[in-house]
Amino acid sequence: MTTYNLRNVLKQELKNGSTDLVTRQSGQVVRSRIERDLESERDGAIIALDFSGIGIIDYSCADEIVAKLVSRLLGGEYGDTYLLITGINENQKENIEVALERKDLAAMAVMGDGKTQLLGTLNNYLKETLELIVEKGKITAKDLAVLMKLEANTSGTRLLNLHRKRLAVRREEKRPGGKVWVYKALHE
Repeated sequence: MTTYNLRNVLKQELKNGSTDLVTRQSGQVVRSRIERDLESERDGAIIALDFSGIGIIDYSCADEIVAKLVSRLLGGEYGDTYLLITGINENQKENIEVALERKDLAAMAVMGDGKTQLLGTLNNYLKETLELIVEKGKITAKDLAVLMKLEANTSGTRLLNLHRKRLAVRREEKRPGGKVWVYKALHE
């Protein structure tokens, strides 16, 4: 996992000494820097946006940085890359979540207290499936079908949808009898 310390990015790019992410223009500068750095990431990388050194983030900056990165990630602009938000507090969470909700997007976050949380919007059955992945760490379609008493094609579709939304990492593993897709939580 590659961590982007937003306080350092803010310091390097804006050079104004502030620890606050405010204004759409500031958000564009920070996002552009992150996007430049993303070009060197390997396929399948998990990148973490670390907010722990940030004071406040307003809605327009949350929209520019987080919502646009997630939207472009889903659009395939960064290849097979995943995004995790880390180190946020409740005040930062509110504006990030509103920015994601307004665009019908979702992202995983590890709060400042270490607890994992989904931000944004996701339908209930996918939330339930994602919670199970987070709890177990990793899961296959067969495991999910057994645990939730689902048809095999339903469990596979749920997991694939979470992967397409970049909320679960999908890796192929060799197992006795052949290869199988394993879906994992974004955080270790």
